[in-house]
Amino acid sequence: MKKYVIYIIILIVGIAVGKFALSGEETKDHSHTEETTSETTMWTCSMHPQIMQPEAGDCPICGMDLIPAKESSNELSPNQFRMTENAIALANIETTKVSEGTTNSTTLKLTGTIEANEKTNATQTAHFGGRIEKLFVNFTGEEVRKGQKIALMYSPELVTTQQELLTAMRMKASQPELYKAVRNKLKLWKLTEAQIQQLETSQKVATQFPIYASVSGVVTEKLVEEGNHVMEGGALFKVSNLNTVWASFDAYEPQVGNLKKGDAITVSTNANPNEKIMETISFIDPVLNVKTRTFSVNVEMNNRDQKLKPGMFVTGILSTEVSKSTALLIPKSAVLWTGKRSLVYVKKENEPIFEAREIVLGYRTKDQYEVLSGLTASDELVTNGAFTVDAAAQLQGKKSMMHRDASVKKTTANEFELDVAFEKAFLPSINAYLELKDALVASDKKLATEKSEAFRNALEQLTVPQRNLPGSIWAIMHKTSKGIHNAVTIERQRKNFQIISDNMIILLKNFKTFDQQVVIQFCPMADNDKGAYWISNETTIKNPYFGDAMLTCGSVVQVLRVGKYEH
Repeated sequence: MKKYVIYIIILIVGIAVGKFALSGEETKDHSHTEETTSETTMWTCSMHPQIMQPEAGDCPICGMDLIPAKESSNELSPNQFRMTENAIALANIETTKVSEGTTNSTTLKLTGTIEANEKTNATQTAHFGGRIEKLFVNFTGEEVRKGQKIALMYSPELVTTQQELLTAMRMKASQPELYKAVRNKLKLWKLTEAQIQQLETSQKVATQFPIYASVSGVVTEKLVEEGNHVMEGGALFKVSNLNTVWASFDAYEPQVGNLKKGDAITVSTNANPNEKIMETISFIDPVLNVKTRTFSVNVEMNNRDQKLKPGMFVTGILSTEVSKSTALLIPKSAVLWTGKRSLVYVKKENEPIFEAREIVLGYRTKDQYEVLSGLTASDELVTNGAFTVDAAAQLQGKKSMMHRDASVKKTTANEFELDVAFEKAFLPSINAYLELKDALVASDKKLATEKSEAFRNALEQLTVPQRNLPGSIWAIMHKTSKGIHNAVTIERQRKNFQIISDNMIILLKNFKTFDQQVVIQFCPMADNDKGAYWISNETTIKNPYFGDAMLTCGSVVQVLRVGKYEH
């Protein structure tokens, strides 16, 4: 009996162990299957492809059911992104291949500014040397008329010559040639016949003589102040007659070959874009501007109503005949404009993968653009729904209209990568900052105001994407520079300069190259003994926070040179 009980117990234990073993294996297999599924399947939204989740569910943005995201065996480049087939269909995205063809009747668009007509520029000079007693033209922009009295001057030479004339009058009968020579000498100094006769009649020597404007126009630059001494022929004012002005356009190298003097051009201004002014090209600069790689194309325009102001932005449209058998042509609908950049979206062949590409455009036909660079004949472009594709790129943090390719890659709060194009574009701002620093070293509040404005103008030359720096560096420097003006004390100017300097140092520490030596300097006594930094282009200490009071207070903290730091 005992033997049967033992057998039954062994049997029960065996069954239990076997069941446990099989259950464990099943659980393991099931767990492995779930893990594999979890690792290989991501879930996305067909309308919001930036949403990626490891399991099925609802889109947190629109509430739609998530669908499995298709994985590609090929890795995407940093600026490529994927859209689902469903999202492409819903957005009605269409693509087309870049075509090669011949462009004939084309429209060329040029941009430029209104400038003073150099042919009407003049310099008002002093006809004789002396001291300026009174100025009747006191500010830039003031209008003057030919023959208008603009100044009174005291001239020792003119006083002496008047006395010579009075003496020569007494000997006129015996020495008429001497009398005539002295009279002619006064006329060479622009004295009128009426003034000379007044002298002969009154027999009194005048000590102050008026200077009259020799041309009509607007004062563009005032060169003297009351009390200044000027030599004969010395410049007093620069004057420009704005009854005619130039619309000065920039034409790129591939464009200028098809332009010639006398070509018809339709000009419009940003101030009044609906008014079309028909003109002709007056002049094409034969020398290339090596900085902008453009030629200046000038159009002389009538401006008697004074509506056209120097500095205004203008647009010029030309119709020209061009024949290029190898031109790359794309539809107008493919191009997205952002400031000076032209952007298209290129689709990868047979895959829903897109990438933003910057291009340079040439001539424009009725429905197409010529592409000068940035595309090849094999590229496939988005021609319908480009804004939807751009929105998807922005949401995924890829290159887009709002985000330029790798202009700034942030790594930490004060460490980020800057591309070469940005560094070159920022060089004028560095130079303007150094001039502002020198003005504060000299404790010249007025000069600091001017240099602060110049620094702000240099910052404004950066494109909108280039201004998008980490920590709002550009915005802080631009806004703070407005606080350096004549209405505040020199101490307040220096406090604002300290804020600009702190941000400038953060930025320049991330530069890879410089076209000059850049030195970080520190004064421990500035800012109420808290200490303050600044940037210089020399190792000699010239303190902008104290000026002459403590000119050499400070030390060199760091020297930034091409691609490396030296302490």
